[in-house]
Amino acid sequence: MTEPTNTDAWLERVFGAADKHDLAQTYDRWAETYDADMLAIGYMNPAVTCGLVCRHLADRQGGILDAGCGTGLIGEILSLLGYGRLVGLDISDGMLERARRREAYAELRNRMLGEPLDFADEAFAAVISSGVFTAGHAPADALDELVRITRRGGRLILAVASSAWEAGGFKEKIATLERAGRWRPVEVTRPYRPMPLSQSKGAATTRCCVFERL
Repeated sequence: MTEPTNTDAWLERVFGAADKHDLAQTYDRWAETYDADMLAIGYMNPAVTCGLVCRHLADRQGGILDAGCGTGLIGEILSLLGYGRLVGLDISDGMLERARRREAYAELRNRMLGEPLDFADEAFAAVISSGVFTAGHAPADALDELVRITRRGGRLILAVASSAWEAGGFKEKIATLERAGRWRPVEVTRPYRPMPLSQSKGAATTRCCVFERL
């Protein structure tokens, strides 16, 4: 199979993946150039996510799950800022290998969001997920497990693509968890363009949400 030659071609392939296996294999093949490719389109989600972690999470050693960690850029940034006990999940072994080279995570696991996660209840002071809640990736029902493994009083910091907000069921799922007393909203950014220099996805928007686990 001929590999894409630019970031937009890779994006078209991952957003058009036929199933989770196709998605994982595509990220495996993209892993080596992913960081440089995303930098070239001005990718903003890691910076926004890390900024919100620093604003809302005072406990630097309580454990953070990076759900959909990719190449581990966020973990490396948080480690440099003094956060420890970082655990990363991703569906791509290729991405996890790149994350492992950064030596920022205490543990890395191949797991799929939307399926049961093998962590104890309230295992983490915070759960973050950046760039995963979007078309063809993790479903809104994945939020149930992420809430379960976040300790009471902890934070969930989640970047949700505007395209998935309504069509992917995230708006309703977020409201359902709030009505059930599982979490409360703390901050929601205004919509921003996470890939502003992309020719195909430059107009797409995302919002980053912060919730307190109740």
